[in-house]
Amino acid sequence: MIRSVSIVCSSLFFLVSLCCSCGNVRDLQYFQGQFDTAKLKDVVYPEPLIQKNELISVTVYSDDPRASSFYNLPAAVGSAAPTTTINSGNTNINPGSTYLVDEQGNIQFPGLGTLTVAGLNKDQLYKILESKLKDKLSNPYFIIRLSSYKVTMIGELAKPGIFTIPNERVSLLEAIALAGDLTVYGRRENILIIREINGQRTFGRVDIKDPNIMASPYFYLQPNDVVYVDLNKTKAAANDAVAVRNITILLSVISVAAVVISLSRSN
Repeated sequence: MIRSVSIVCSSLFFLVSLCCSCGNVRDLQYFQGQFDTAKLKDVVYPEPLIQKNELISVTVYSDDPRASSFYNLPAAVGSAAPTTTINSGNTNINPGSTYLVDEQGNIQFPGLGTLTVAGLNKDQLYKILESKLKDKLSNPYFIIRLSSYKVTMIGELAKPGIFTIPNERVSLLEAIALAGDLTVYGRRENILIIREINGQRTFGRVDIKDPNIMASPYFYLQPNDVVYVDLNKTKAAANDAVAVRNITILLSVISVAAVVISLSRSN
């Protein structure tokens, strides 16, 4: 009987250990295989789009600083950036007039009223402003920035968190670097990117082990993207370590109990 119980316990322990070890992922290398340079050289990446509840900075300039200042927010109303004196006209403007895009996708622009900006990229907004002000200003030009361009990095990363992007363009690989890289438990072949544009949520999955990831529309992130790195089977097995330990203890208790019972019966 002792032998039978021992065989059963050993078999159960072997099966548990096998299930927990089969999820080991050994290959952590990025960019496996060959780059398709012919395909990658023709890739056109989409420009970041302005979204609802986002802050954008728009400053109007022209040959006449006093005239263009009318189309900029006063320093007291705009952002906290310091005012500056333009040329000799002593015209103080805020060099970064900041607007909050409302739930309807609009901003209230000085001298122009309501402008719908959500869903536009910076170049499209530039052309709209240019068409509206070309007859009012001499050689108008504009500096437009996305003031709240941020991405959220969660999951199996060394330093998950929300990251503000100062240069208004960030690739998935750069964002991963900001988050301290994937842990050894992160699934490199199935990273989820959640993107919302004008209330429509989309889901994209990318494989950073594939060298042609650069051709994906999700390679460059959009403002407010959420990147989720799932755990692999190794981490799942590691999370079960306590259960394995408890099962091992239970099997040991069963073995000891079987020995005690057998000895008591033999007496």
